[in-house]
Amino acid sequence: MTTAHDWIWGVPLPILLVGVGLYLTILLRGLQLRRLRSALSLALVRRSERGGDGDISHFQALMTAMSATVGTGNIVGVAVAIGAGGPGALFWMWVTGIFAMAVKYSEAVLGVRFRETDSRGEKAGGPMYYLEHGIRGGVGRGLALAFACFAALAAFGVGNGVQSQAVADALHGAFGVPHWIVGIVVAVCAAAVLLGGITAIGRFTGVFVPIMILLYLGAAGTVIALNLSALPDSLSLVFESAFQGTAVGGGALGYTIIEATRFGVAHGALSSQSGLGTGGIAAAAAKTREPVRQALVSMTQTFIDTIVVCSFTGLAILSTGAWESGREGVQMTQLAFHTGLGGTGDLVVTFGLALFAFTTILGWSYYGERSLEYLAGRRAIRPYRFLFVAVVAISAVVELDVVWSWSGLMFALMALPNLVGLLLLSGIVLRETRSYLGRQSPPEGGRQSPIRL
Repeated sequence: MTTAHDWIWGVPLPILLVGVGLYLTILLRGLQLRRLRSALSLALVRRSERGGDGDISHFQALMTAMSATVGTGNIVGVAVAIGAGGPGALFWMWVTGIFAMAVKYSEAVLGVRFRETDSRGEKAGGPMYYLEHGIRGGVGRGLALAFACFAALAAFGVGNGVQSQAVADALHGAFGVPHWIVGIVVAVCAAAVLLGGITAIGRFTGVFVPIMILLYLGAAGTVIALNLSALPDSLSLVFESAFQGTAVGGGALGYTIIEATRFGVAHGALSSQSGLGTGGIAAAAAKTREPVRQALVSMTQTFIDTIVVCSFTGLAILSTGAWESGREGVQMTQLAFHTGLGGTGDLVVTFGLALFAFTTILGWSYYGERSLEYLAGRRAIRPYRFLFVAVVAISAVVELDVVWSWSGLMFALMALPNLVGLLLLSGIVLRETRSYLGRQSPPEGGRQSPIRL
C-alpha cells in the first residue's frame, strides 16, 4: 500500500492535477486571477446572498470547506515539502495553488449546478451528482459510484482517525494529557457539532475557523517580522532553488528541480484538496441562485489555504533558518516559531495542530456523510454520524501509521474520477461562466468591465 501511495503521488497524480488545472485556466482565460478581487469581496465582505436556495451562507460554505483543508498540512506538510524538496518547493506550491483555484472553481460550479434536494429538504451535491447527471449513461454512473465509495472510505482515515491522533499526540506531548482523555473530549466536542448536520457545522465553522486562521497568521507574521532582515534573502532563495535546486541540512544533501517540483506540487495539492471534489460538496450547500457566484467564493479557499497560510508557514521556516537545522516535519515548524516567539511559539504550534485537526474532522464528516447518503440513502446518515464519532474517540489511542498511506491512496482514487469528470464537463463550466459574467455590469465587488469568455 505504501508503495502504491508513493508511486501515484510521486509523479502521475501531481502531473494530472496540474495538467487539469492548466487546461481549465486556459479555458477560463485566467478567471481565478482576473476575478480574485471581486471573489474575495463576495466571500469576505458580502458573505451571503438574499433569497438564495440552500442551507448555509456563502461564507459558511467557504469556512466549512476551509475547515477540512486548513489543517495539519499547513503546519507539518509545508515543513515536509521544504525539508524534502528544498525552499523551491514553496514556489511550486504557489504555482499549484494558482492552477488549483481554477479546479476548485469548476468543482463548485458543477456542485451547485447539479445539486439535488434530499428527503429532509437539504441540498446534496458534489462529484457523485455531477458525474452521474452531467455524464450520461453507465460511464457517469460508474465514475459517481467510484468517487462516493472512495470519499466515504477516506473520511474514516484522514477525516477522523488521523486527525484525532494528531490532536492527542500534540496535547500529550505538550502537557502530558493521556491519549484516551483527549479522544473522549474530542469525540464529545465533535458530536456536539456533527449531530446537528450541515447547519450546525456551518454556524460553528463560520465563527471558529476565521478566528483560528487569523490567530495563526498573526503568530507566523510576528515570527517573520522579527526576522524581517532575512525575508528578502528567503524569497530570493525560494525562486532560485525552484529552478536550480538547493542543498538541505547545511549542504549535506543536494536536491534538484525535480524534487522541489514534485514535493511542492504534491503538498500543494494535498493542502488545498483541489481536484479531490470535496469543494463541490461544500459549495452545493450554499444559499445561492448562481453556481458561478458560489464558485467564485469557493475558489478563494484555495487562495487563502495555499497562497496565504502555507506561505506564512514557509517563510517563517526560511527566515528563521529552521529549514537548515536538520529537523523534519512538525519539529522544523516548532523550531521556527520557538526562534521567533520562545515558549509561546511552541504553544502556537501545539494548539494550531490540535485546532486545525479538530476542524478537519468537522469538514470531512460532512463529505463522508454526503458520499454515504448517495450510496445508501438518507437512512444511513444517523448511524454514520455515531460511528464517525466513535472512531474519533478510538483513534486517539491506536497507532495509525498505515492509515496515512491508505488515506493518501483514497485521495488519489477520489481525484481520478473527479478529474476525468471535470475535463468532460468543462464545456458546462464555460457556458455557466459566460452566462453569469454576461449578466454582470459592472461585475460584483469591482469596477472593471465584465470579462468576456
